[in-house]
Parts: sequence; C-alpha cells; structure tokens
Amino acid sequence: MNRVIEQEKLDQTPVILASASKARGFLLKNAGVPLADLLPAAIDEDEVKQSLKSEGATAIQVAETLAELKARKISMTNPNSFVIGADQMLNCNGIWFDKPTDLDHAAAHLKALSGKTHQLECAVCVVKNGERLWHHNETASLTMRPLDDEFIAAYLNKLGDEALSSVGAYQLEGLGAQLFHRIQGDYFTILGLPLLPLLTFLRHNRILA
Repeated sequence: MNRVIEQEKLDQTPVILASASKARGFLLKNAGVPLADLLPAAIDEDEVKQSLKSEGATAIQVAETLAELKARKISMTNPNSFVIGADQMLNCNGIWFDKPTDLDHAAAHLKALSGKTHQLECAVCVVKNGERLWHHNETASLTMRPLDDEFIAAYLNKLGDEALSSVGAYQLEGLGAQLFHRIQGDYFTILGLPLLPLLTFLRHNRILA
C-alpha cells in the first residue's frame, strides 16, 4: 500500500527521448524511466559539427550543443514535457568520427582506431518548454588493441549492419568488447548516455522514486 501511495505522488509529466536510438531507449526503459515516446529530432548534425569546428569548438562542446538542439526541437511541439537530449562524439587525436555509412566504412574506422586511445565525449540534457533545466557532460577513454585485417573482416561479418548503429563501429555490450585492451570511464557513457546523473536529476524532480 505504501508503495502505491509513493507512486501516486510522483510527477506525471511526460518524459520524451529526443532520439530514435534503440540503445538509449533500452537503457532508459530498463532503468525504469517512464518514457512516453522516442521522437527523433530533425537536426542537420553535419552542418552543426562543421560550423562549430570552424569556430574552434571542442568535441564535448559539439556533443553538448547537439544534445540541447535535439531536446529543444522536440520540446517545441511537446509542451510541458521533460525532453531528454543526448549526443556522443568520438575523438581520436583531434579527428572526429561519425557513424559508418557501410561495412567498408566501418572497417576503415576500425583500422584507424586500431592500437590507439580515443575518447567518447558524451552529453545529456533535459529541456522543458524550450528551457534547458539541466545538463551533464562526461568523457570515457578507450584503448583499442591492434587489429589485423583478418580479424576486422571476421568481426564485421559476425556483427553485420549492427556495426553501423554506433560511432566507431563497435558495441561494447556485445562483440565489441573483444576490440579493447583498456577502458577508463563510465559504462553507460560509452553506450551513449550518462545514465546515473540523469537518474539523479529525474529523482530530484519526482519522475522517479
């Protein structure tokens, strides 16, 4: 009975993820976040990245900007909702990597990252009625072991088009774990969403108990 009363006191404001990302949606739903919807935001990410890069912005600044732009875009048509925006940039020695467009592109990414340390710069924010209420940035550092062409080909053959769904062409929660020698940073951040700080924000706002 106490649990029912506690749940009734929770804020019933809808929570929307400004993304079509199955991975981020999966993380939120599995953590008990009552997502009302997943709505992709129509943002020209390439244009934003190039514009900010020409102005000298860092990868984490780009991720933060994109996360907020996505959330604001969805917030415009969903008033009185908590809209979550998130974005992730892969930075390797000053070179920014995007999601691969095909398996050949994925192979090229893995070759370029092989034996090197790169950073995953991740940002998350919450917008309501067009106003940013909260944001959090986090960085993870990953060192990929040296990979030869034979291993890369076999890996991509097993993973298939799933490799195209993540920047860097890997999925740490699955076969991608085989690619790395060392990882420093939060697991959820690597998957594209700094989940624990976000859950803290949602608890403070009575979305979660």
